[in-house]
Amino acid sequence: MTLTFYSLLMWFLQPLLRRKLQRRGRDEAGYLHAIDERFGHYTQAATEGCCVWVHAVSLGETRAAAVLLQALRAACPHIRIVLTHGTATGRAQGMSLLQGGDVQVWQPWDTPAVVRRFLAHFQPRLGILLETELWPNWVAQCRQANVPLVLVNARMSERSRRQAQRLSWLSRPAYQGLSAVWAQTQDDAVRLRTLGAPVKGVLGNVKFDAQPDVAQLAQAQLWKQRLQRPVVLLASAREGEEVMWLDTLQALKDLPRDHRHHIHAVHWLIVPRHPQRFDEVAALITQRGWGLSRRSTWADGLRPQASVDDALWLGDSLGEMALYYGLSEVALLGGSFAMFGGQNLIEATACGCPVIMGPHTFNFAEAAQLAEDAGAALRVADMAQAAITALQLVSFAPDERAHVQACMTFSQAHRGAAQRTVQVLLPYLAEN
Repeated sequence: MTLTFYSLLMWFLQPLLRRKLQRRGRDEAGYLHAIDERFGHYTQAATEGCCVWVHAVSLGETRAAAVLLQALRAACPHIRIVLTHGTATGRAQGMSLLQGGDVQVWQPWDTPAVVRRFLAHFQPRLGILLETELWPNWVAQCRQANVPLVLVNARMSERSRRQAQRLSWLSRPAYQGLSAVWAQTQDDAVRLRTLGAPVKGVLGNVKFDAQPDVAQLAQAQLWKQRLQRPVVLLASAREGEEVMWLDTLQALKDLPRDHRHHIHAVHWLIVPRHPQRFDEVAALITQRGWGLSRRSTWADGLRPQASVDDALWLGDSLGEMALYYGLSEVALLGGSFAMFGGQNLIEATACGCPVIMGPHTFNFAEAAQLAEDAGAALRVADMAQAAITALQLVSFAPDERAHVQACMTFSQAHRGAAQRTVQVLLPYLAEN
C-alpha cells in the first residue's frame, strides 16, 4: 500500500521534473539532452549479449564506476554495459567509460511503468548501484523481473541513516529488497543493516584503486618548475565556502608584508565543486577587488598573471583534478568547512597532495579519520586556521615532505577493493 502511494506521487511529479530539468538546463545544457530517456523512451538499441546495468548518479560515483568497470571488463570481456546517471556532470564524465556495444542513458524516473520500460528494453542480467543511490521502484521492479540488484561500494553516514529511518515505511522495504550489499567500512555496514539491507561483507573503497592521470601530473610538474611560489588549493569548494575563503584571504592580506603568514607567500587556487558555479565564483572574486586568472584562459604553459600579487586562480575546467592536485603543495578540502559533510580526499592523497580538513567530514568519516591517522591529512577548526596551517606547512620543507610520503603510503595501503568487488559479482554473471 505504501509503495502504491509513493508510486502515485512520483507519477504526479513527472511534469514538475520536466520543468526542473528545463530550469537547470539554462545553466547546464546537458540536462536538456534526451529528457524522454528519464521516462523510459529510448532511441538506442538494446545491448546484445550479457548486459549489466551500472548506475552512477553523479561525478563522484562515475569516477568509482570507472575503476570498477576496468576490473569487471578484465574479468568478463564479453559484458556490455548500460550506464545510467542522474546529473549532467556524471553523464559527461561517463561518456569516456563507454566501449563498443555499451549504452548510456539517464536513470529511469522511479515509477513502475518507467522502470518496467527500462528493464524490458535493455534486459540487464544484473543491476549494480554505486555508493548511496537507491529508489524503491527500481528494487520492486527488478525483483518482479528476476533481475538481481546489488549495491556496491556502499556508504551510509549517520545523518543519512537517521533520514532514512524517519522514512522507514519506504526505505526499509527498498533496502530489504536488494539482492546484496557490500559496504566500504564496518561502520557503513552496521548502519545499512539497521535499515534492513542484506550486507554480505565489507570490501573497502574502490576509489583507492583509481590511478591519477599521468599526463596531468606531468603537466603539473612542468608548471610547478616555472613558479616562484608554492600553490595552495581549495578543492571542490561548496556554496558559502568561497566567501569564507575570501574573508580569510582578506585578513591575511591586511597583515604586514614581511609577516610569515602573509598572503603573498603562496599562489591561491580555488576549484568549485559544481561547474555551473564557475562564473558565480569568478564574480565573487572580482567583486572583492581581487585579480582573477581562470584556467580556461591558460594556454599550453602556465599563464595566471603570476606577476600580479592580488590575482587568485580559478580552476574552471572539468576532469582536471589530478592537474590541480599535482600543481598544489596542499589542498583545503571543500565541503568540510560548511556543513556539507566533506568531499572525498582519496584522489588528493593519490596525487601526493596533503589535505587540510575542516570539522565536517561525516560523508567520508572513516576515510578522513584514516587519512588523519596516517599523516596524510590534518584537521582544523575553520577556514582561517586551514589557511594558516597551509602556510606553515609549505614554509617548512621537512614537514611537507613527510606529509607527501604519508599520502603515498596511505593510498597504497587501501587498494584492492575493486578486485574484491568483482569477485563477489562474478557469480551473478556466470552463463546460464
